[in-house]
Amino acid sequence: MDLTTTSWQERYRASGIYTLRCRLMDKPGILGVFMSEIGRNGKNIGEVRIVGVDAESVIRDVTVYCTGKDDVATLVKSLNSLEGVEVLDVRDEVMEIHKRGVISVQSRVPINSINDLRMVYTPGVASVCKEIEANPASGWKLTGLCDRVAIVTNGTAVLGLGDIGVVPSLPVMEGKAAIFAEFSNISAFPILVESKEVDVVVETVCRIAKSFGAIQLEDIGAPACFAIEDQLKERLDIPVFHDDQHGTATVLLAALINGLKMTDRKPQDASALILGAGAAGYAIARILMNFGFKDVVVYDSVGPIYRGRTRSMNPYKERLAQMTNKENQQCPLAEGFKGKDIFIGVARPNMVSREMVASMVKNPLVFPLSNPIGEITVQEAYEAGAAIAADGRAINNALAYPGLFRGALDAQAKSITIEMQLAASNTLASLASDGALLPNMLDRSIHRKVAQAVEAAWKLQK
Repeated sequence: MDLTTTSWQERYRASGIYTLRCRLMDKPGILGVFMSEIGRNGKNIGEVRIVGVDAESVIRDVTVYCTGKDDVATLVKSLNSLEGVEVLDVRDEVMEIHKRGVISVQSRVPINSINDLRMVYTPGVASVCKEIEANPASGWKLTGLCDRVAIVTNGTAVLGLGDIGVVPSLPVMEGKAAIFAEFSNISAFPILVESKEVDVVVETVCRIAKSFGAIQLEDIGAPACFAIEDQLKERLDIPVFHDDQHGTATVLLAALINGLKMTDRKPQDASALILGAGAAGYAIARILMNFGFKDVVVYDSVGPIYRGRTRSMNPYKERLAQMTNKENQQCPLAEGFKGKDIFIGVARPNMVSREMVASMVKNPLVFPLSNPIGEITVQEAYEAGAAIAADGRAINNALAYPGLFRGALDAQAKSITIEMQLAASNTLASLASDGALLPNMLDRSIHRKVAQAVEAAWKLQK
């Protein structure tokens, strides 16, 4: 197993990594009983290290994979019931790595002397200020604007957690910022806007936008996210990009490009059913139609979106009705699956059955992307006849946004266009190894190549 492309958490479907510090009586068989008890509790074991020895005992650190605090507490209680075993401490490795946050601000220029200080700050910096005042365009290169992105959220649609508020969302924003720094040399700053009002979010971002070269909207619930993005694009002259929409769509399309090749399909001949008409569903439908798909039907909680539907509609669903569902399909979800080539889920867990997948064409492509639990499991999709199946952990938007923003900043683009997204998708698809849907996101060269393609796409539009 290659842990550069996946993780033990994914393999074991366990979101938590815990280190148990345990004192075990140093007698034959005790370690075996201890390990067996972990297995009996349905838990997988990672690293095991001896960290101490005394006259009668051995102290070991044992890594286990659990789904959360309650899960590990049950395991600890079970282990402590064993003769000769005592759990001394439990360390939550995910919590440990997030202590004090996962990002920091560091000076790019070392300050080792008074001369350095006076060039970085006063009096030397005054000449830089005057230059920018006389020539505003020079501010792009004489400041960090060319490498700086705001990650803006109001905490209303955070991962699979929902509306949890701004401060609980901050670890996610810091994680995104860390990815920006690692893979595209971008300084990204979390901006928490504590309001669900579209006008408040828009006005707040507009007032701080001069500090940044681009804006990434993150984890903002639909339909507010659409209005916020539209208004910011209209008012700002820098790229505004809602990652939950367009990042997800860009990476999914890359995976689909390779999936179509593997199953000998062409986009114009393939039919797709998208379950979910929120931010991601809307963006996926849009990018598929721009790529050349002709037959796309989008379902929401009410049913298929079609021309003339009046129930539970909004302006963005009206747009979907106009650009998708060419046959004006109005059947229930289970019937809608029949004969489809592709399923894409961006809705809720466990909404799709094996029978639905089995009713699709032979060797369909199935992408249940809801996190942390998909509309159907990948294993169930394969059992139902899928030729290719991948969930939201495999279709990771972190493959797209570092390169998209790097390319947009390098081009000094005013927006991130559909052409730039298509360039990113095609590049990602071309860089995947044989038999893979997507390339390895830990490969820094992937993000550089995406950035170059995005920059070139912007320049072609000018």
